[in-house]
Amino acid sequence: MKRYTAFTQGKSFCFYMLVSIVILLLAGCSGGAEAEQNSSAGSKSPATSEAAGKSSDDKVQTPRIVATTVAITEITDALGLDLAGKPTSSKVLPNRYKDVPDVGNPMSPDMEKVMSLKPTDILSVTTLQYDLEPKFKGLNINAEFLNFESLANMQKEIQKLGDRFDKAEKAKEINAALDAKVAAIKQQVQGKKSPKVLILLGVPGSYLVATEHSYIGDLVKIAGGTNVVQDQKVEYIAHNTEALQQSNPDIILRAAHGMPDEVVKMFDEEFKTNDIWKHFNAVKNGHVYDLPEPLFGTTGNLAASSALDELVKMMYPSN
Repeated sequence: MKRYTAFTQGKSFCFYMLVSIVILLLAGCSGGAEAEQNSSAGSKSPATSEAAGKSSDDKVQTPRIVATTVAITEITDALGLDLAGKPTSSKVLPNRYKDVPDVGNPMSPDMEKVMSLKPTDILSVTTLQYDLEPKFKGLNINAEFLNFESLANMQKEIQKLGDRFDKAEKAKEINAALDAKVAAIKQQVQGKKSPKVLILLGVPGSYLVATEHSYIGDLVKIAGGTNVVQDQKVEYIAHNTEALQQSNPDIILRAAHGMPDEVVKMFDEEFKTNDIWKHFNAVKNGHVYDLPEPLFGTTGNLAASSALDELVKMMYPSN
C-alpha cells in the first residue's frame, strides 16, 4: 500500500489549536503528540505538601484523589476508589461520586478549587499534558498524566493505579476482561482481508485525520484494519482530500465529538458538496460510518470492549 509521508505536519501551531478544540469540546473523553509520563512508573505524583495537608510526621495518609477526566473517573470507580474531586461534565459520571465536588472541565480545571481539596494525587491524561502541565507547574502542583492513547497503554495505567492504591487484584480483573475481548476480536477477524480504513475526527467547522497512533486508530488496528495514513508519529494530522482519495479506503469512520449533531451535519454537507468524495470506494459502496459517543472517545476508556464489537460490524459489512 502506498505510504503518504506528504501528510506529515509535525507539531505545528495549527495542529495543537485544532486538537485543543477537540479536547475542550469532548469535556473529558479527551490530541497533541505523545507526551512522556510526568512521573516514574508506579510512583505517586502528589500535590505540594501544603496543598495535600501533609505534615512531616505523616507516614500513612488516606489518598485524596482528584480525577480530572471522565475516563479516569470511570476507571477509579471500577477499581473501587473514592475521589476528593471529579471533572465537571455533561456526561453521566459514576453514581458513587454524585456528592464529590467538581473541579472544572478537563481542559482547564479550576486550580484554586483543586488546591482547596488538599489532594494527594491529581490525575489527568497525556493528551492534555501539552496544555495543562505548564499551568500546574506554575502553581507548583505535581499532576500525573496517564497515557490512554492506546488500549495497551491504558491497561498499564490501570495496573499502576491498582498497585498504588491497594487495588491490584481488581486491576488485574479489569485488564483480564479487556485481554479476553481483544483475543476474541482477533480470533473473529482472523483470515479476513484487512480493510483499508480512513478515520476522520471532526469538530464544528473542521476535521483532522486520525493515525494509527490515536486511540481510535489503535482500536481499528486491533480489529484487523489498516489505516490509510502510515509513517506518522503523531495522533492526528491535517487532511489533504486529494491524497486521501488516492489511498482509496474501503471504510470511512467519522468521529463526531463535542456537539456531535452539528459535526455530523458538517460531515454530511462536506460529503455532499465536495465532489471528490463521490470517487471514494467507501462512499460508492455506502461504507461510511459515524462513530457514536460515548463508545468512541479520543482517549482510552472502559467502553473499549463494546467499541471493538461495533468496529467489527462496520469494518466487515459483508459479514
